[in-house]
Amino acid sequence: MSINRATRNLVRSRASFLCEYCHSAEESSSTLFTIDHILPRSIGGSDELENLALACHRCNNNRYNFVTGTDPKTEQEVTLFNPRQQQWFDHFIWSADGLEIMGITPTGRATCDRLDLNDRYHNERAIIRARRLWIRAGWHPPSNDPRLKE
Repeated sequence: MSINRATRNLVRSRASFLCEYCHSAEESSSTLFTIDHILPRSIGGSDELENLALACHRCNNNRYNFVTGTDPKTEQEVTLFNPRQQQWFDHFIWSADGLEIMGITPTGRATCDRLDLNDRYHNERAIIRARRLWIRAGWHPPSNDPRLKE
């Protein structure tokens, strides 16, 4: 079953038009972001509003149907960040220069790693180059997101 336009618009608006994982602005993308199923349909997730998140194509592709990841610091398997049940700023912080997302909890670190939020494993760090441009334009990071103090 596909998600109707009204639901898509509600999810986009609720997320303030930011990817709910990497906080990239949909406005900076050449295409509208995708609707992610927090609990993927392939493992029993529904199209209910509480199971939907706005995700950029990078995050949606990297997340695939994973619901857990490994915290690189503790090597423990933990659930990934859930934007319906958790607050972004409780798990993530921007580096002082605003280029990288840093996980500050096991969930945050595992999500950074699994979704490759800083393109350490894919795309030759293309997201870092994009963020650098967004910073120069004054679009990034989102004004409410915490940053590491220098």
